[in-house]
Amino acid sequence: MMTDSASKPYMNRRRFLVTLGATGASAVAGGALWRLAQGGKAVRLPAGLQSAQRSGRALGADVSILALHEDQAVAAKAIDAAFAEIETIESVMSLYRPDSQVSRLNDKREFLKPHPYMVQVLRKANAVSAASNGAFDVTVQPLWTLYANSAATGHMPGPGDIDRVRKHVDWRQVEVADDRIRLKGEGTAVTLNGIAQGFAADRVLAALAANGVRHALVNTGEIGTLGRRDDGERWSVGVRDPRHADALLRRVPLDDRCVATSGDYETVFTPDYVNHHIFDPHTGRSPQAFQSVTVLARTGLEADALSTAVFVAGLERGIKLIESTPGADGFFVLKNGQTGATAGFSGEAS
Repeated sequence: MMTDSASKPYMNRRRFLVTLGATGASAVAGGALWRLAQGGKAVRLPAGLQSAQRSGRALGADVSILALHEDQAVAAKAIDAAFAEIETIESVMSLYRPDSQVSRLNDKREFLKPHPYMVQVLRKANAVSAASNGAFDVTVQPLWTLYANSAATGHMPGPGDIDRVRKHVDWRQVEVADDRIRLKGEGTAVTLNGIAQGFAADRVLAALAANGVRHALVNTGEIGTLGRRDDGERWSVGVRDPRHADALLRRVPLDDRCVATSGDYETVFTPDYVNHHIFDPHTGRSPQAFQSVTVLARTGLEADALSTAVFVAGLERGIKLIESTPGADGFFVLKNGQTGATAGFSGEAS
């Protein structure tokens, strides 16, 4: 249920800048402005919590981790483990690395003995593709290449070029087994940029928890949290107005769910927001229903994939997709600027 309420592209599909403090933060995450503010009733936390934090780069964007613990050395060690996970994910899923497993898969059409993370993410991608009738599709990479190359010349691709490339886009052409991944279609290429950041958030949170951290803020392009801030308040995010970078539309307290946003402003090929980095696999063009879609879900992997799937599927189908996913909720900014949310998407207008 929904309630009322330059011609050249920027080539990084995800972008954000994070400034972290012990009791709050502001961030531009996935192109959307997130401000971490107070939310919910405070609880009593252990006295003397100390913070450790670190920033880096992964999957073409900045990454930031803030961990709280009574012993700062424990927090720092947990962050070391979290960044080791990020490095593993980079080596498997980053298109920015020519030697990554996904890059080698695209080059050779087959990859033997893939990392279990690759298998897990591709199987989840296929499940979301099936559930969304192909709205989510990791094989849209040829469309990205077509639009990026065309934009570099100052033009958009014509209908014939789009139809030619779109024939190579079909998630069913990715064959996934524990010991082998194969691209069956000629010209098929995979991008995990619409799902890897969320998976990275999940793995980072797991690494922190396994190393004794119970309170943390993670930004890998999608946002996840553990526990509370050091003042006992819940972490919360502010969803950016897609057309006004310094304005917030909604403040949302996080309730042990991860959050992801897909927006038509994150990477644009034309300044009118008509042509951007999100593609409808069925048409080869950018969907026009939304300015942005923000999804809360039980995992970052799910939130990340759903935000893209809903953006492509449109409002009616997108709401049905969210409501069929246990623990998921969505907030929508339509192309005309109207906003709405599913019933479980808490928070208030800013």
